[in-house]
Amino acid sequence: MFANLLHLISRRPAPDYETGFVRDVRVTHRPARSRRVERLIWICWGLIAIKSVVVVWAVKHYRIPFSPLWVIVPTVVFASLCTGVYYLRRK
Repeated sequence: MFANLLHLISRRPAPDYETGFVRDVRVTHRPARSRRVERLIWICWGLIAIKSVVVVWAVKHYRIPFSPLWVIVPTVVFASLCTGVYYLRRK
């Protein structure tokens, strides 16, 4: 700490000043897509579709006094967000 203060006062750069920065970063390969994760995403979307049908049926059958969209829309929005993050992260 004091060594840096002395260099600041004397206005001389530290001897390792140039090595303290990253000059260049290159990524040579892209990680491959995981077929297992993609299969899990499709299975979850299927379960969301089944859940949506069951919720619509239950609301109509039991005459529940609210719209089934209160349950379906947040599920689809969050699932879309998760799916989008996975696929956009790969590009």
